[in-house]
Amino acid sequence: MSVKRTALVTGGTGALGTAIARALHDAGHHVLISDYAPVGQTELSAQAQQWLTEQQQDGYDFTAYAIDVSDNLSSQQGIERIHNDGHSIDILVNCAGITRDATLRRMDFEQWDSVIRTNLNSMFNMTKPVIDGMTERGWGRIINISSVNGSKGAFGQTNYSAAKSGIYGFTKALALEVARKGVTVNAISPGYLDSPMVRQVPQDVLESKVIPEIPIGRLGQPEEIAAGVVFLCSDLAGLVTGANLPMNGGQHMY
Repeated sequence: MSVKRTALVTGGTGALGTAIARALHDAGHHVLISDYAPVGQTELSAQAQQWLTEQQQDGYDFTAYAIDVSDNLSSQQGIERIHNDGHSIDILVNCAGITRDATLRRMDFEQWDSVIRTNLNSMFNMTKPVIDGMTERGWGRIINISSVNGSKGAFGQTNYSAAKSGIYGFTKALALEVARKGVTVNAISPGYLDSPMVRQVPQDVLESKVIPEIPIGRLGQPEEIAAGVVFLCSDLAGLVTGANLPMNGGQHMY
């Protein structure tokens, strides 16, 4: 029987975050999620509260915290609230992310900076406050959600691709630092998923340009990525650290 542990999923109310939170809950873990709130605000948004209600109706009992993962102080204070509530984080899934697409010639600094802070700086902001607890207890799992576009690049996504590529270096270096402490650190790189973010792409573009580049001939499902997260969080995955698990339907093989 697997040991019940406490997991924190950042960006937990998104399509992928929800699938991951549910899968970890189904695996027997106690699941906390973070949802975006402006710096200094600790109250959950009405949207997050509605999400919690809907999840509870489906049998999922999550605890949510308002945190701006792109801000170091907000992240520190959020983790402090979690600790003050009596939780010790055994599993951290860094899933929060945004896009602000534009070609570099048209991209302004805010578009660059917001993506780097949310998608890459958040790795430091959320991992730093929990890593010591994991090493002291001699067990931990950190899963960083990257992207196929972090390895192959994407037109109009210099900011996103740079941030997602940076996650690989962060993952490998931290894995080396904590390997002898019972903590594993891995990345997962999803391809294009059937999610609201991807569905913003016009249907004709999806059908004529995106899906034809995916050898399996379809978008991925968030639940498929979540299954990979659950495995990497398990005791049986203790041999896997510093790795990237590409889950992209064969779109980019490496």
